[in-house]
Amino acid sequence: MIQIRHILLLLLLGLPLTVQAALEIRITQGVEGAMPIAVVPFTWTGADQAPADLAAIIDANLHRSGRFAPVDRQAMPQRPAPDETPDAALWRDRGTNYVVIGRLQPDSGDRLNVQFQLFDVAGNRQLTGYTIPVERAHLRRAAHMISDIIYERLTGERGAFDTRVAYVSVTGPGEQRRFALQVADADGHNPRTIFRSPHPILSPAWSPDGQRIAYVSFENGRSEVFVQNVDGGERTRLAAFEGINSAPAWSPDGQRLALTLSRGGAPDVHIMNLADRTITQITRSRSIDTEAVWMPDGRSLIFTSDRAGQPQLYEVSVTGGQPRRLTFEGRYNGGASLSPDGRRLAMVHGADGRFRIALLDRQTRLFQVLTEGRADESPSFAPNGSMIIYATAEGGRGILAAVSADGRVHQRLVLQEGEVREPAWSPFRQ
Repeated sequence: MIQIRHILLLLLLGLPLTVQAALEIRITQGVEGAMPIAVVPFTWTGADQAPADLAAIIDANLHRSGRFAPVDRQAMPQRPAPDETPDAALWRDRGTNYVVIGRLQPDSGDRLNVQFQLFDVAGNRQLTGYTIPVERAHLRRAAHMISDIIYERLTGERGAFDTRVAYVSVTGPGEQRRFALQVADADGHNPRTIFRSPHPILSPAWSPDGQRIAYVSFENGRSEVFVQNVDGGERTRLAAFEGINSAPAWSPDGQRLALTLSRGGAPDVHIMNLADRTITQITRSRSIDTEAVWMPDGRSLIFTSDRAGQPQLYEVSVTGGQPRRLTFEGRYNGGASLSPDGRRLAMVHGADGRFRIALLDRQTRLFQVLTEGRADESPSFAPNGSMIIYATAEGGRGILAAVSADGRVHQRLVLQEGEVREPAWSPFRQ
């Protein structure tokens, strides 16, 4: 399935899948010497049972980043209340550097206030603290926001817990197959179906503002490109030309889409201006040119082409011209995803009969294979550049996985039953 002609071959997929409530994240490898941190259970001041265990959500977020080693609740030497300074000696004796304490308070109606504080027990000082008003239905998101604040304060890097992931799933065997484009929180919870169809759905791509998703659907008997609002459901068909319509990718300003179209013969990279639907052809080749992604400055595109006889990555100006080859390692390099700063290029790397996720540093030319699978595909960077989500297989079925950009942290995102494909990490929420 992982090859330059996957646009057509994916039509043949007939895998039975079942969609479950959420993706289960398993940490398979973390950073050695991860930072010890304790997230004390939040105090609940309401009369009934607490509506959510925010500390558990924050704890799980920090743990799956691979950068932190949360302290088990049963091993905590104390559980300080909000506005109470942790006993530094107790925590230092347990080797814990940082402590998070918090409170969840009812407000009016369905509104609550979430208060938290992050302490550096070694320095015996508070590092940060906030009160966040939130609707009861959005408590998980408040926990993700707190996780982002903690992560950034302790690592210097913006957190990406309060983001989302889009993916494609399928239910039912044979002729009963039903494809679904779904969106879930970055931790796999709160999945929501955006579009269902008895026909294949491919290549979801987020708009820069996170409000829309472009994707390919075969509902009308051929590949066509649609754009759909994530929340409102409004749906527009953008490309339905004769031949292939595939691989949508948003420009950084959200005003254009790069597309693969074959209306002139062989598949080539085109750009559509979304304001007036005018199309400009960028590549002109007898080979297959596809899977374009934009450089962050919007001035050039990186795409996959077999013009040299084997699929490799090339860069071309948005005004056209002669493409420049970027990859030379192995017999296959395609399906690129760029880090937000444009420096690192994730890709599917084929060598020795295996397809794995690899990373090219565009400045140093350092090439690193990050994964060990045999059929890894569809890499997509997190908006902070720290992780790459991708599709792979485990136990004979398709799952999602994630690897850190340095290759040290590995995760599996698994449905209890069935399979998932085509992941795309959202931008930061605005």
